Amino acid sequence: MTYYEEDNEVVPELTLRINDGEITDNNNNNINNNGDYVKLRDFEEEGLGSPRRCGCRSMWFWFKLFLLFTCLVLLAGVFLKWVGPFFMDKEVIPLINWETKTFSTPVLAVLVFASVALFPTLLLPSSPSMWVAGMTFGYGFGFLLIMPAVAVGISLPYFIGSLFLHRIQGWLEKYPKKAAILRAAGEGNWFHQFRAVALIRISPFPYMIYNYCAVATNVKYGPYLLGSLAGMVPETFLTIYTGILIRTLADASHDRSTLSASQIVLNAVGFCATVATTIIITMYAKKQLRVLQTEEDLLLQ
Repeated sequence: MTYYEEDNEVVPELTLRINDGEITDNNNNNINNNGDYVKLRDFEEEGLGSPRRCGCRSMWFWFKLFLLFTCLVLLAGVFLKWVGPFFMDKEVIPLINWETKTFSTPVLAVLVFASVALFPTLLLPSSPSMWVAGMTFGYGFGFLLIMPAVAVGISLPYFIGSLFLHRIQGWLEKYPKKAAILRAAGEGNWFHQFRAVALIRISPFPYMIYNYCAVATNVKYGPYLLGSLAGMVPETFLTIYTGILIRTLADASHDRSTLSASQIVLNAVGFCATVATTIIITMYAKKQLRVLQTEEDLLLQ
């Protein structure tokens, strides 16, 4: 057996000779112990890349996804039937009553806009404000109210982070593996940056941290802004839907009426379908980010 270099790696080379039905290697050792042929496909047929194993993995993935969806539907049904009404009576309904008595609708819209725009800069979560937008304004006006506020909320940290550029770059150097994904968003043309930022927003990467770190990855403001808005659409719809669902349960509990079986099923299935869609999109985004990171590593080699 000899060795040769390929792509800076030492690779063994095996030479076979066939003489009068006997197969010998390059050291003249007889390796034909099974007759007149040698079976070379054992590992290929049962290896990690075999079609049979890939098919089993695919089936197992969809089976786990089905179990997850079923469990979510059951948990949502239990929550809507028993846990929700109790929680609504004690916490949500008093809060909604206080909100409607204290603030008018225009004032509430200003407060929601201001909180969604300013909370990310202060490293505070803005999801509760989006729930309020869903409860008060619904899908249409709630979405139109939230997205401009989100644009402000992701722009302020971007420009503030430019004032501390060297400190942020030093922090990224301490975590090279995590920073590699962020730096991939700063490479390439406008569309590449837009796509990478959108995938980062969809993925589970911390939302508020990336707001400040993006400027240190050399990503331009245009693809950063538009990619962030595109990537945050699924999360925005999920939070608005959550607020609408909370309002539906609160109204039913306030009127002392229980949801019918069809209403429970529709709300549970709708919520779980929204969550499942968000999970699938997030998994796809993580996969595409790994592809981008691999491409970046190949370019650097």
